[in-house]
Amino acid sequence: MSKKPKEAGFEGALAELEELVASMEAGNLPLDEALRRFERGVQLTRDCQAALQAAQQRVQVLTQRAAGATLEDFEPSATGEATSP
Repeated sequence: MSKKPKEAGFEGALAELEELVASMEAGNLPLDEALRRFERGVQLTRDCQAALQAAQQRVQVLTQRAAGATLEDFEPSATGEATSP
């Protein structure tokens, strides 16, 4: 199993997660390796959730701007949550 570079973004993380799930579902991994892959999968899931949340917030900001609402720009924090200036 090869690890995808961080630059791959959401799509790369999702592809790696799919590979991890497939290899774990095969059921032929030693326990230590299965746990290592599970831990990696948890991290990838968190990364994907944060990316989706940030995208959702961007869409919301753009949609509200298009409707004429006055909003402040958001800047995602390290945890993926929006912060107010």
